[in-house]
Amino acid sequence: MDISVRKQSDVQVIKLRGSLKLGQSVDEFKTLLDELIQSNDTSIVLSLAEVPIIDSSGIGVLVRSLTSAKQGGGSIKLVQPSKMVVQTLKMVGMWSLFDTFENDEDAVESFL
Repeated sequence: MDISVRKQSDVQVIKLRGSLKLGQSVDEFKTLLDELIQSNDTSIVLSLAEVPIIDSSGIGVLVRSLTSAKQGGGSIKLVQPSKMVVQTLKMVGMWSLFDTFENDEDAVESFL
């Protein structure tokens, strides 16, 4: 799992590359999101175009982090989730929780 983070305005833009499944990739992702939310960076954009697979542990981190971000006055918005990510989120009934966008700029602007 390759994770890159950049700040645009007051929004954290995170690009993920690789499978988001049980193990080190989910652990690193969870640690990053926990640190951002604890430091009050609750406006988060996740670019998921290069995430071919997400499993239940990855979805769990997404949903828990979304809840924490919303409690802090922010949200987590998804950019270009891959077909498999969309199908998996729909299958477990979590798709409707997330706002999705075609590009980072639109997602960032939605926070402003």
